[in-house]
Amino acid sequence: MIITGKHLNRRTFLRGAGAAVALPWLDAMKPALASPATNAATAAPVRLAFTYVPNGVTTSAWKPSTTGKDFEFSRILKPLEPFRNELFVLSGLDHHNANALGDGGGDHARAGACFLTGVHPKKTSGADIHVAVSVDQLVARKFDSVTRIPSLELGCEDSRTVGNCDSGYSCAYTNSISWRGAQTPMPPETNPRIAFERLFGDTDFSMTPEQRARRTAQRKSILDVVNSRTQRLVADLGPADRRKMDEYLTGIREIERRIEMAEKDNRSFTPDMEKPAGIPALFADYVKMMFDLQVLAFQADLTRVSTLVVGREGSVRTYNEAGVSDPHHPLSHHRNLPDNIEKLTKINTYHTTLFSYFLQKLKNTKEGDSNLLDRSMIVYGSAIADGNSHSHVDLPVLLAGSGAGRIKPGRHLQYEKGTPMTNLYVSLLGHMELPVEKFGDSNGRIANLTDL
Repeated sequence: MIITGKHLNRRTFLRGAGAAVALPWLDAMKPALASPATNAATAAPVRLAFTYVPNGVTTSAWKPSTTGKDFEFSRILKPLEPFRNELFVLSGLDHHNANALGDGGGDHARAGACFLTGVHPKKTSGADIHVAVSVDQLVARKFDSVTRIPSLELGCEDSRTVGNCDSGYSCAYTNSISWRGAQTPMPPETNPRIAFERLFGDTDFSMTPEQRARRTAQRKSILDVVNSRTQRLVADLGPADRRKMDEYLTGIREIERRIEMAEKDNRSFTPDMEKPAGIPALFADYVKMMFDLQVLAFQADLTRVSTLVVGREGSVRTYNEAGVSDPHHPLSHHRNLPDNIEKLTKINTYHTTLFSYFLQKLKNTKEGDSNLLDRSMIVYGSAIADGNSHSHVDLPVLLAGSGAGRIKPGRHLQYEKGTPMTNLYVSLLGHMELPVEKFGDSNGRIANLTDL
């Protein structure tokens, strides 16, 4: 074996007409005979992701009855049991600033706005919205210079961003959990086609929708326009890297195929039906597609941080696929009626089942001698605990992944009453090499994440 000392740049892109495909982390990106310091600099990155579910949960079917390593998974968490060793259940965390604090109604808007900021939003339905920068955007700023996309914001439910959506609170609060600044929400992209083009296409946003549609029709696949470059690159790679490239490019092609199928399905709708192109008819397929886009974005190191809003606060989506035809938000106000509680629990369990798909996808995606789940930290939860009372204490919160060994999952942790959710964010920022003393209403770091 001859070692030349040459290596592939981490920021290599396969470019073609209207396309730029980033590469996954490959062994060839690690310089031969490099020093330990150089190897550390080219090590695979740690990612941070947030998955938000609306309207709270059935708290009695969420919280495990025991703490520590050997806790029993509750009914809602049962779909996640295969990930026992890669998961924290974090109980006792609060979002105090999602409470009214003299502002009256609007718990759903405050929950959405507070979830990643820890700040009480200004009550207004006008343009003078005000909250704070969110934790994901702090991470986006840090890695802006080393990733193609600072952050990825996705959603599975379209909503207005202006006007009154909750008791005098702007729709911006219910629509966006990510905030670039106090007055600048980052609305989630809900169309998989647009999200895909943002990740993998050199999209010219000066073009009209008709021009973009014509260009898309002229090329069968983003991978087709970079095919010759791909063949030349793969020919110089080792067997392990060739396998990784094949898996990665197959994943891109599969998402393209699913988006195209969804668009073809949409052509069967009558013209007056408002349904964005590229959104699958089945909600499960929709959510899984958005999870897949996050996996690909992490795999190619296009971004280090992402958010997914499974449903906006106050969502009235129905879940026929889960056997529930009633709208979600009214069910969350169950009034302690057993039938309503049962239906709400089914919705909550459906959400965790979909989340388990994301975790499995990350775990199946190899990176170096590990996988994407191991090299990520993923928060799942809501800023409302019990939707019936609009409580913001003892929130339903999960943390998956180990951040490349920086945290030690596999436990149910119970925190003292009054522990701010933002303490978790202070700790996570530290593990993303972004140490801060305070964030939102935090009063320190969260304990026990690094214990065995």
